[in-house]
Amino acid sequence: MRRRRRRRRVEIEFHPKYLLIVCVIFCIVLMFLTYRFPDRFSGVKSAVGNVVSPMQRGINNIGRSISDRLQAFRDVKKLRKENEELKAAIEALTATNQELTQEKYELDGLRRLYELDAKYTEYDKVAARIIASDTNNWFYSFVVDKGSDHGIKVGMNVMAGNGLVGIVSETGKNWSRIRSIIDDNSNVSGMSIETHDTCIVSGELKLMKESGVIKVEMISMDAGFKENGEIVTSHISDKYLQGILIGYIKDIKIDSSNMTKTAYLVPAVNFERLDEVLIITELKEAYDFN
Repeated sequence: MRRRRRRRRVEIEFHPKYLLIVCVIFCIVLMFLTYRFPDRFSGVKSAVGNVVSPMQRGINNIGRSISDRLQAFRDVKKLRKENEELKAAIEALTATNQELTQEKYELDGLRRLYELDAKYTEYDKVAARIIASDTNNWFYSFVVDKGSDHGIKVGMNVMAGNGLVGIVSETGKNWSRIRSIIDDNSNVSGMSIETHDTCIVSGELKLMKESGVIKVEMISMDAGFKENGEIVTSHISDKYLQGILIGYIKDIKIDSSNMTKTAYLVPAVNFERLDEVLIITELKEAYDFN
């Protein structure tokens, strides 16, 4: 018996890409024929138009969509560039503003020093910049950039703001340490600018931090101190030159002994913020009564 040979089915794969190419060629041929022989292919032209028109609309819609997306991409890119330019401009303006603010602060400081210098024309002074301070927000002890090479000596009085800061406690060749009147070990002989009644202004850092004041002690019962009156360095001080503003007296009360009065003093200097000071290059004259 003969075996029947099975015919193998040949599967032809037709890639969509080639189908598209065939369709395009077919459309081109039809377009040519309808253009060349319009009467003969009028029906074909109408049929092709019915087929091609939806495709054309779809292609147009796709084209518009792609165009819109490209335009949106260009707009986003432009906006990003403008945003970066604006950021750079803002950073430059911020830096300029900070520089101007710093310059204004420095100019204000120099102006205050000039005014303070003009207020005490009877004393020669040297301006100094603070270069170090103790680890504290309050300038109760700090170092300036002037020393013995600039004629600075221990015991010289130091001013800033509107009045007395403290006294030079130590010197090097190009530096000096200042102990301010708010330091716990500071005692300044003061007096009322109006009545010349005397008192002792005692430093107390804790009280200064908590209330912004320091103590005033040893006020005689008959002293004529007035609330918010000016207290200046007295003529009997052995360390401080006379007449330098220390601050303003407040809360005057009779103490527990009923023999003297006590009060508080608001310093004439902002001890939370100091940059430059004036050092009076003159020592209080010491008298020998022996």
